[in-house]
Amino acid sequence: MSERMLRVCYFGTYRQNYSRNHIMITSLRRNGVTVLECHETLWQGIEDRVNTVSGGWTRPAFWGRMFRTYARLLRRYWAMRHAYDILVVGYPGQVDVYLARLLSWWQGKPLVWDVFMSIYLIAVERGLDRQSGLAVRLLRGLEWLACRLPDRLILDTAAYVHWFQQTHGVAPERFCLVPTGADSDQFAISATTATADNSTATSPCLVIYYGTFIPNHGVLTIVEAARHLASDPTIQLVLIGQGPDRAAAEALAQRYNLPNITFIDWLAQDALVQQVADATVVLGAFGTTPQSLMTVQNKIYEGLALGKPVLSGDGPAVRAALVAGEEIELCARNDSAALADAIRRLCADPARRARLAERGYRRFLCDYALAPLGRRCKTHLQETANRA
Repeated sequence: MSERMLRVCYFGTYRQNYSRNHIMITSLRRNGVTVLECHETLWQGIEDRVNTVSGGWTRPAFWGRMFRTYARLLRRYWAMRHAYDILVVGYPGQVDVYLARLLSWWQGKPLVWDVFMSIYLIAVERGLDRQSGLAVRLLRGLEWLACRLPDRLILDTAAYVHWFQQTHGVAPERFCLVPTGADSDQFAISATTATADNSTATSPCLVIYYGTFIPNHGVLTIVEAARHLASDPTIQLVLIGQGPDRAAAEALAQRYNLPNITFIDWLAQDALVQQVADATVVLGAFGTTPQSLMTVQNKIYEGLALGKPVLSGDGPAVRAALVAGEEIELCARNDSAALADAIRRLCADPARRARLAERGYRRFLCDYALAPLGRRCKTHLQETANRA
């Protein structure tokens, strides 16, 4: 099959606006792949999924919604069933992959699943096994079997592949790697997002975290680091977003009466990009959960895309993706004193910040922007299609 003719049906109830799915679809199209989206919305958000695992799955209303959603999805698929070469299930697809396997067998087409993350692990890290142990055990079994259905599986890091091998017994050779990366169209250096270092003798060193305030990110460690830095008026921290640990982080900052930390709700995309571009240092993740250690978060790549020096927690996945001390600054996780020291050193060393920013940006363009991500994914899909 000629590479120019590769046609992909991106299938399922995947989160359509989630960065992973958007990046995968956009990067493939950027590389000349025809991507047909066969999508229907099942989940209304994170809390909807949490409520389902916590007991909502036992209610007739949930099963009625499932039936209606998959009926619509099948109608969409019927219209494009002959128009693709390979079926790709988007994230999260632990349920979708069962239907996709039947459709792939029927049409004689190969099936690939972008697993990206384990929803079983996410449920455990959120403590849902303590609320609904049966549901989480069923979720583990669902995911175990789902991993055995596709012809190929996609993850973002070798560390996550190892976890799936240890937890679900999936052979590593069944996986291929496509890094998380970032949307280099949205997070792009331009006249309005200048990369010049904005920290001077008279302006503060602006350190920014943004995200969903989940335990993976270690936001409470960031607040504790702000306490260590409170006596230095030249360093200011801004935390942007919403999520489970937001209230606790704000309460901790208020308890310490910290003058150097500001909380901001989610911003529109353009405003968020500008905030990150205005930062002196961009923070990654500092949690110690398995999920945090096995992934390289979007915000890390997005900071690199804007030519900013990025500081994150150390770990095998981030070290495999980027050169520590050259393309990214790393410090011990769950260690507020180590984080504060790293922030202090970066804020005091503009030459080091400039080197990290320049080398991190070059590495991003080479390996983690839309074009290289799409080339890598296209190669994996082409190989799978050719073997079918």
